[in-house]
Amino acid sequence: MDVVNLGRTGLRVSRACLGTMTFGRQADEAEATRIVERALAAGVTFIDTADAYPIPPDPETNGQTEEILGRILEGRRDHVVLATKCHFPMGPAPHQRGNGRLHVRRSVEASLRRLRTDRIDLFQVHQMDPHTPVEETLDVLEDLRREGKILYGGSCNFSPVATAEAQIAAARLGVEGFACLQPRYNLLHRHCEHATFPIAEAEGLGVIPYNPLAGGFLTAKHRGRRPEEEPPAGRFSLPGMSGTTYRTRYWNDAMFAKAERIFALCDAAGLAPARVAVGWVLAQPAVTAPILGASRADQLDDVLPAFDEPLPDDLLAALDEATRDDTLEWRQ
Repeated sequence: MDVVNLGRTGLRVSRACLGTMTFGRQADEAEATRIVERALAAGVTFIDTADAYPIPPDPETNGQTEEILGRILEGRRDHVVLATKCHFPMGPAPHQRGNGRLHVRRSVEASLRRLRTDRIDLFQVHQMDPHTPVEETLDVLEDLRREGKILYGGSCNFSPVATAEAQIAAARLGVEGFACLQPRYNLLHRHCEHATFPIAEAEGLGVIPYNPLAGGFLTAKHRGRRPEEEPPAGRFSLPGMSGTTYRTRYWNDAMFAKAERIFALCDAAGLAPARVAVGWVLAQPAVTAPILGASRADQLDDVLPAFDEPLPDDLLAALDEATRDDTLEWRQ
């Protein structure tokens, strides 16, 4: 597994990042342990989690993924680069959510306890917060860095405008600002190529995209189904906001048609769709490390080969042609 710098920082991370939002719901602790072991054996030493995991976020289960991960990594914490996030509600009070000073600080303290660690290597705000000036968020992250509780800060799901505003604010304040960003990116959702990636490249920001398999849609496990059918058990049938979000994003005629074009190219190349989907993301110059999620350890075997052998140029060109989207509209 190759190792690269996270953007302009000196933090060295594996080219693949292990996502953990399934830990505690779709994957119990025993399976989560097998997933982490399989990732570590392959050289994946960059792990991403969040205080609101497992999905769907729920006050009764929030924090469980961090607790599970803390137990799994006990005794080998220094073997990995560990990232987590805050933003979503962690309690009923208005101040128990968002990117304000109080919630960010309390979230860091709580994540440190749950993860059984003395520092968070990369601490990210999970969403934009319209109620908090980004200057306040950057300021509290700077304080936490100076205290040694976090090493780097990052953003997730920020629009291009919000990303640029955060960079301008950091320069004005004279603080380090965000070291990386985490957008949704895959062959079915390429909007961040229009503005987010150019900003990241110009500013030296790392890019750790999530959803490279579109919630499993690009593994072809739903191939042959119809959009009017109810999705089977899995990511698309999760209760509440999470299942609805995934169905809205991908469970429609346009996405089924685009996915079939991708699968036809995979068939012609004799390559597994999951490997192709991850290989495509990996081939984009702005991308530092795609986030790989799994609910079973064996699912990693479908995508890890993408890190050993790049996709051929002719296949990359054909995939680009089959999925290019010229819209300039940013979508989360």
